[in-house]
Amino acid sequence: MMKKHNLKIEIWKYLALFSLSILIILWLFQVLFLNSYYEWVKTKEIKQVAQIINQKKNNPNLDQIIDNLSYNKSICIELTDRFGEHIIGSSIVSHGCYMGSTYKKEFILSNKKKQTFELINPQFNNKTLSYAVRLDSDLYAFINTSLDPMDSTTEILKDQLFYVTLIVLFLSFVSAYFISKHIANPIVKINKIAKELASGNDDIQFLTESKIEEFNELANTLEYTKEELKKTEKLRRDLMANVSHDLKTPLTMVKAYAEMNKDLNPKKKQMEENMDIIIEEVDRLTLLVNDILSLSKIQAKVEPLKIEEFNLTELIQSIIKRYDILRKKEGYQFLINQEEKIMIQADKKKLEQVIYNLINNAINYTGDDKKVMIELEKKDENVLVKIIDTGKGINEKDIPYIWDKYYKDSKKHKRNVVGTGLGLSIVKNILKMHHFDYGVQSIKNKGTTFYFVIPIKKDSD
Repeated sequence: MMKKHNLKIEIWKYLALFSLSILIILWLFQVLFLNSYYEWVKTKEIKQVAQIINQKKNNPNLDQIIDNLSYNKSICIELTDRFGEHIIGSSIVSHGCYMGSTYKKEFILSNKKKQTFELINPQFNNKTLSYAVRLDSDLYAFINTSLDPMDSTTEILKDQLFYVTLIVLFLSFVSAYFISKHIANPIVKINKIAKELASGNDDIQFLTESKIEEFNELANTLEYTKEELKKTEKLRRDLMANVSHDLKTPLTMVKAYAEMNKDLNPKKKQMEENMDIIIEEVDRLTLLVNDILSLSKIQAKVEPLKIEEFNLTELIQSIIKRYDILRKKEGYQFLINQEEKIMIQADKKKLEQVIYNLINNAINYTGDDKKVMIELEKKDENVLVKIIDTGKGINEKDIPYIWDKYYKDSKKHKRNVVGTGLGLSIVKNILKMHHFDYGVQSIKNKGTTFYFVIPIKKDSD
C-alpha cells in the first residue's frame, strides 16, 4: 500500500530534490567538466581573434591592433608569409606561449585554410593551443595561447561549492517550510469547511483570499456545488410538498364520496356515480405511488435492463388503444404516421413507460384541437421517435428544467388530466439507461415535440 504524506512534507521533499539537482549540476560543470569547458572557451576566443585580424589585415595600424588583442586576451600573435618568414607579431609575449616553427611550416605546406594544434611548450612544459589560418595567398596568421592547468582552480571551486551546497540546502529547507505552509493552509481551510458541508451545514462559504489562482477556482467550484446542493434540497422539499398535494386531493375526494354514500339514501344510480369517482381517484393515487416507486427503482439501478427484440410500431399502436376512452368521451385525436414493421432491441417494458409518459404529457398540454401526433422517421441505422402536441409551448429558459421531478412553470401546481407529474423524469432516466439520444423542441404557441433515437434491428430473412 502506498505510503501517504501530508502536503507540507511532499512540498519540502520535492523542493529539496530540486535544490540537490541544481547542486549536482553545478558540481559536474564547475569541477568535473571545468578543464574541457575552459579549453572550449579558449578555442572560441582565438578563433574570434583570427576573424578580427582577417578583417583588419589591410589596416595601416595592424601592428597596434595585434598588440591590443594580445594584451587583452593574453595570447601571442604572429603573421608570416608563405615561406614562414616573420612579417609582424605582437610585441607583448604572454606567459606560456609557444611560437615554434615546425607546426607553422606543416600548416603552410598542407595548403589548408585553417587548423587547430595542441602543442607542448618545451620551455615551460605546459600545454598550449595554437590556431593557424590562411588570410590570403601570401599571408598566414598563427595565434597561440597557454592552457594553464586548472587543478588549483578546481580545488578552490570544490571548497567554494561545499559551502554553497550547505547554504543552498539550508535555504531550500527554510523556503520549503514557508512555501508548504503558504500552500497547505488554504487547502486545510477548504477541507475543514467541506467537512461542515458534509455534516449538513450549508450556512458556510468556501471563498478564500489566496493569491494562488487554482485555490480560488477550487473554492469557487465548491461554492457552486454548495449552491447546487441547496437547490437539490429545495427540489426535494418541493417534491414532497407536491406529492403530498397530489396524495391529499384523491384521499379527500375518496373520503368525501364515501361519507356521501354513507349519508345519502341508497339510490342505486347516485351510488354508482359516487363509487366511480372513488375508483377513479384511487386509480390516480395508485398511479402516483407506482410512478414514485418506478422512479426510485430506476434511479437506484436495482432493475437492470432486459433487452429483447420487438416491433416498435406494434407497441405504439397497443399503447394508443389505451386512450380510446379519451378519444370517445373527450374528443382527443391520436395520429401515427407509421404502420411499417420496425424491429428494435431494448427493454420493452421500460420503453413502453417512455412512450406512455410522453403521450400522457402531450395529452395534458396539447391545444384546443386535442391532437397528439406520434411520428416514426427512419434515418440510416436509427429510428427517430417524435411525440408532438399543439399546445402553448415551453419557454426557452424553462427547457433545461422540464426533465426535473415535478417541475412546473407557474406558482400553482397543475393537476394533470392523466399522469402524475413524474413522467418526464422517468423518461429521462430510462433513455439514459439505454444510452439513447433524446431532447425537446418547442415553438411558443405552436406546440412541443419530444423525441428520442433508437438503433434499428434489421429484418433477417
